Amino acid sequence: MKTLITGSTGFVGRNLKEYFQPRYEDVFCPKRAELNLLDAEAVKLYMEKNAFDLVIHCGVTLLSVEENLKMYFNLERNSSAFGKMVCVGSGSEYGPGHYYPKMKEDYFGNHVPADIYGFSKFVMAKDVEAVRRNIYNLRVFGIYGKYENYKRRFISNNICRVLSGLNISIKKNVGFDYLYVNDFCAIAELFAKGSPLLRSYNVCAGQTVELLQLAKLVQKADGRERPIIVKEEGMGTEYSGDNSLYTSEFGAFPYTTHEKAVEELYGWYRDNLKDMDLNGI
Repeated sequence: MKTLITGSTGFVGRNLKEYFQPRYEDVFCPKRAELNLLDAEAVKLYMEKNAFDLVIHCGVTLLSVEENLKMYFNLERNSSAFGKMVCVGSGSEYGPGHYYPKMKEDYFGNHVPADIYGFSKFVMAKDVEAVRRNIYNLRVFGIYGKYENYKRRFISNNICRVLSGLNISIKKNVGFDYLYVNDFCAIAELFAKGSPLLRSYNVCAGQTVELLQLAKLVQKADGRERPIIVKEEGMGTEYSGDNSLYTSEFGAFPYTTHEKAVEELYGWYRDNLKDMDLNGI
């Protein structure tokens, strides 16, 4: 399966690269100097030359809607040159500020996100669903694992905090439908090999876990009983999806438990802590 992974220096793309490369011979992960996704002609020539079986589009910027859409449409317009494209979407397509528990795919389109990231993903998802072709959208919600932004992302941030001798910090408790990135990579592979009936799917565990529960798992992995500090009382708005559409087609997936995933992630940060910039965590 000849595969192109865009955005392979980012969190999800880097994990996909590490997952796919040992399993398949022809996995291309070009950096911008090799393939500028903003250059329509360069993308056209690259796609025609390589004739990929699979494209996994992870490339994204948090700074520009225009650049996000250029990257997507420069790939989309060459759909005849590849077998299948899978876009890594986001639950933010449903519209931050309008979430409700266990959102289903048919909720999409009721609200338009106002932020750069969410609006970009929204427009791409709209296009994916507008025309029945070889392009699909996998909506992920709270995804975590190695290479994520440990200065901003809850689980990795608190692992780094306890490894640095600090307490565990929660701004406000909230329920998330968290998915371990290792599981997402395996799900993406299953999806790529399958014959999807629809265009967009929620890809999530379908079970909500509270930040306070995850904090206790970090505490357990560390074994030193660091204090858990919750800054605001009450519960925030749940961010979760219904995954029944995906599982009805592809079957139940053996998700990694959060306990095991947090233990693995803790071990990874412990072994790589010397390479981390821990200022401001």
